[in-house]
Amino acid sequence: MKKRLTLATLIVAGVVLLASCNGGDKFKTTPGGLQYKFEKMDKSAQQVQEGDVLVGEMTMTFDTIKVFSNVGHADRILRATRTFDGDLFEGLVMMHIGDKATFAVNADTLAKFFQLNQMPPYYKPGTGQKIYYEINLQDIVTNEEIMQEQSNFMQEMQERQQTEPDEIAKYIADNNIKVKPTADGLYIIVKKKGTGAKVAIGKEVAINYTGRLLDGTMFDSSVEGDARQGGIYNPRREPYEPLKYVVGQMGLIRGWEEGIMGQPAGTILQLVIPSAMAYGSEGAGHPPSHHSCSTSKLSA
Repeated sequence: MKKRLTLATLIVAGVVLLASCNGGDKFKTTPGGLQYKFEKMDKSAQQVQEGDVLVGEMTMTFDTIKVFSNVGHADRILRATRTFDGDLFEGLVMMHIGDKATFAVNADTLAKFFQLNQMPPYYKPGTGQKIYYEINLQDIVTNEEIMQEQSNFMQEMQERQQTEPDEIAKYIADNNIKVKPTADGLYIIVKKKGTGAKVAIGKEVAINYTGRLLDGTMFDSSVEGDARQGGIYNPRREPYEPLKYVVGQMGLIRGWEEGIMGQPAGTILQLVIPSAMAYGSEGAGHPPSHHSCSTSKLSA
């Protein structure tokens, strides 16, 4: 069965495009400059087309440093989209179901599309470093199937929006929550008030969090114990640790950002976030949910 694709999955896969394998020999080169070699190719099988999503195993290595691998845990790994001449797209559309191949992208070429501080610390401009992708393609989700999934999700979200106010009201009543919502319907429940510096634009924060749907189903957590208890533990995520970022420089959901703004370090919060302040109709997330957060670290 083909696994469901979420925007979050694609985002993670896109970010991880900094990565795979060892150089080896006998590479061929596409007209755009992508180096490639096939261990196995079955031209009679279904071939990747632009916009398709690849399902399979991938190991990515920056020069000699392995930065990602899902070998043994096949999943949707990449979408075949074109960015620049010589990018991975040129190799992906050569692949068929059952193929195994390695592709090498020039790191200097890729760096042109990023700020220098967005490249890995071991990137050395002008030294000829390569990013290697070893791919074992096991299935293809076509662009048409992806579009249908997105259409189905949009319809589901529209249907849920009709019942959402009643669901949130029931959750608030069942859990005896007394605080009033903000004008946008966000509930901010302070479980423990901290005494440290307050969250503000430009501050660096570190937050442990666990996200659940209103029915209690856990969908994400930075806490290993919570993830195991909720049945969502993923060994590829190790180590589980607080989410660290500079406030205002990371695109988090609006309910999260508004909920923690102005809270002092050490605070433990529960946020009940309506879908319009979370992922809403963007096609990437969940119906109304609640997050437990701890602003465990702040620095200027």
